[in-house]
Amino acid sequence: MPRPVWSGTLSFGLLNIPVSLMSGEKPSADIHFRMLDGRNNAPVKYERVNAETGEEVPWKEIVKAYEYEKGSFVVLDPEDIKSAAPESHDAVEVEGFVDASAIGPQYFEKPYVLVPQKKAEKGYVLLREALQKTGKIGIGRVVIRTRENLCAVMPEGDALMLMMLRYPHELVDIHEYNIPEGAKGDYRITPKELQFSEQLIDAMSSEWEPDNYKDEFRARLQKVIKERMESDGVVRRKTEEHEAAEGTATNVVDFMALLQKSIAGKSRTPAKKTASRAHRHEEEEEEEAPPRNAAKKTAKRATTRKATTKKAASKSRRKSA
Repeated sequence: MPRPVWSGTLSFGLLNIPVSLMSGEKPSADIHFRMLDGRNNAPVKYERVNAETGEEVPWKEIVKAYEYEKGSFVVLDPEDIKSAAPESHDAVEVEGFVDASAIGPQYFEKPYVLVPQKKAEKGYVLLREALQKTGKIGIGRVVIRTRENLCAVMPEGDALMLMMLRYPHELVDIHEYNIPEGAKGDYRITPKELQFSEQLIDAMSSEWEPDNYKDEFRARLQKVIKERMESDGVVRRKTEEHEAAEGTATNVVDFMALLQKSIAGKSRTPAKKTASRAHRHEEEEEEEAPPRNAAKKTAKRATTRKATTKKAASKSRRKSA
């Protein structure tokens, strides 16, 4: 089961319902593109660069600031931001109820599902049934991380949904656009044209079936990508294009093989430069070993010394006799 985004209580009046806030959206199904350097198809990286020095800035040196004029900033400490955050972080505080049809679609932003915690089912069902019967939705606030959000609590089947709402200052006033105003007569719309339009709408009307609507662009784009992969348009990493030949030395250590060899030989096996060290060891042994001719001369001298010793002992015995 997915982890909750937030856990707390759903509060209205004196009633507190322990709930968990779960995402109402699936992870993004969009097809994401990476940017490559067209000269060698290497991925492009983005870095935090100081605009004056051109040097990369480590995260520990990053501070937050507000640009109140072009090029002019006021730096804020973490404590400054915390001081503006609301005190309550563990409750969806419903402040009132309005008709479900009273909120325009432009205010709705993101859906979440409220899930009751253990032994909180009765209060959950009670609020759900009351909202369904009255046709109302609750308007409240919830703090997620450090931001206070406007939200609406509304029934959807057996569930209670929490919809994030936009604040009025986040919306553009539609009157800023050139929207045609006035009655239909001002635009010479005849009763017959209106009747035909209504008939067309009626003919095209049906029940809302969301499964009938698919992301056709995504499906076509996936098909294009698949066809491209099957052709010669695939860009692979160098490690995938040029696999090491059998017997070629690489930086990858086969720990299992090394352990097995170590156990069999009852000795440690160096993890690095094994082949080169063994080669040097053989060269050192060859340098330390005496030449064959020198070995023969040494053996000959030893034989001569033994023969001389035997002759001296024989003469000594004859004189004694």
